[in-house]
Amino acid sequence: MTDSPLRRYLLAAYVLLVVYASLYPLGGWQAHGASPFAWLTAAWPRWITGFDLAANVFGYLPLGFLLVLCTAARLGARGAFGAALLCGALLSLALEAAQSYLPARVASNVDLICNLAGTVVGAILGVLAEPWLQGTRIMQRLRERSLHSGSETDLGVTLFALWLFAQLNPATLLFGTGDLRDLLANSAGGAYGAELFVTVETFTTAANLVAVSLLASVMMARGAPVRPLLLGLIAAGLSVKALAFAILMRADDAFAWFTPGSRQGLAIGVAVMLGAAALPRALRLALAGILLMAATVFVNLAPPNPYAAATLKVWSQGHFLNFNGLTQFVSGVWPFAALLYLIRLAARRERN
Repeated sequence: MTDSPLRRYLLAAYVLLVVYASLYPLGGWQAHGASPFAWLTAAWPRWITGFDLAANVFGYLPLGFLLVLCTAARLGARGAFGAALLCGALLSLALEAAQSYLPARVASNVDLICNLAGTVVGAILGVLAEPWLQGTRIMQRLRERSLHSGSETDLGVTLFALWLFAQLNPATLLFGTGDLRDLLANSAGGAYGAELFVTVETFTTAANLVAVSLLASVMMARGAPVRPLLLGLIAAGLSVKALAFAILMRADDAFAWFTPGSRQGLAIGVAVMLGAAALPRALRLALAGILLMAATVFVNLAPPNPYAAATLKVWSQGHFLNFNGLTQFVSGVWPFAALLYLIRLAARRERN
């Protein structure tokens, strides 16, 4: 784990997520003529809530944790803690200064303090976890038995971590990544009958399930329990989806996504996946690419969801607006990143 670039990949991905979430919706930049750091000496904002404070703390906690894991081997525990605190402070300071040019965002010294607090807590956890991660070989043995070694696989693991993160958006179809309409044109498909939507959702769910599973299977080592691992990946995605509905909406709606189309798509997708997992590597990559492209087209042509429309009305995006924009962005670009990764894998010879 020490020499694995996985930690650096995860850190880079998380920093990009923090930047996007902090500057969302990325529009309306204005030059106000004042110092971008004037907010440092401002009074305590009256609009700050407990939720806002907690969100800022927990948002930077993983950053401090990953920064320590990435630097502890070279800098030692104290050096890694100091580097994490410095990097977290500089990143937060830069982003808050940038927010001062966005009318939709409010730069705040309170946010900076909370971000620093989150970085400190994460760094402490990283310092405590690093010796355990280095001293135990459990994770390393699990990795060796399940996945190929090398930076290519580490990049794939990061990609699938982002796929799980994309499932946190309750507004998307089950496993339905790649919807660019809100990001580019802010338009939805026309209204059609429920029967058509069920068909679209069934294909979208099944095609993405099979594509994601086949792409993941190529990363797995010889002798690994491929089908159980793939079923575990799909179960993790379903769990994240249910968690998103339970937290962002309400507990009673935890399974509101389990519509007729998603049920049919899951049944078809799992059946196809269990059979297709035995295909040669080249065929698995080709089928994954075709299904990813086809499912992305269907997602962008899908009519409004007649089942979730009423449920989503109760979802107040006030506190979750930036989080929703982040998950929407990750969901929108994920299949294109997956296609680039797939092309990279296809360009390599099959592993011995």
